Amino acid sequence: MKQGNTTSFALKLAAVAIGMFGFGFAMVPLYDVICDITGLNGKTGDQVATTEDVVATDREIKVQFIANNNAGMSWEFRPTVRTMTVHPGASYRTDFFARNPSSKSMTAQAVPSVTPYYASRYLHKTECFCFEQQQLATGESIEMPLHFIVDRDVPDDVHTLTLAYTLFDVTEQEDVALARLH
Repeated sequence: MKQGNTTSFALKLAAVAIGMFGFGFAMVPLYDVICDITGLNGKTGDQVATTEDVVATDREIKVQFIANNNAGMSWEFRPTVRTMTVHPGASYRTDFFARNPSSKSMTAQAVPSVTPYYASRYLHKTECFCFEQQQLATGESIEMPLHFIVDRDVPDDVHTLTLAYTLFDVTEQEDVALARLH
């Protein structure tokens, strides 16, 4: 009788381990789906229309830009323009300024967030500094471009979109990744 209980317990334990392993693989696609649905983490979809005949010149949306540093990030980081009034369907460009005042070279990653969250699917970033990590040497500065389009189908109750970026210091993660390569 004890042998049967032990075997049953071992099989249940193995099933739990396999389930946990499978769940670990499913986390990234599930996270992407949740971000696409809710707009969390700045996921704004891939569909973009850029032809001039789809510009809604009869409608204006105010887009606000916010820049934040995560704890431990010493860079000076700000939008060059805090607000823009845009027409849905038209392509726009703005820049964000960053400067590394620290005594060491650093690597940063910007993570976007859009509010209201349900409107994030209507803001399409066609070029963004947030797509890549940014490296700056001591005292170096850079203007980083952002090209975007507010979709013509943005709901009528959306009059203001806020695009906020949080800048994270990823220098140590990059150093660890480089060390693993060597």
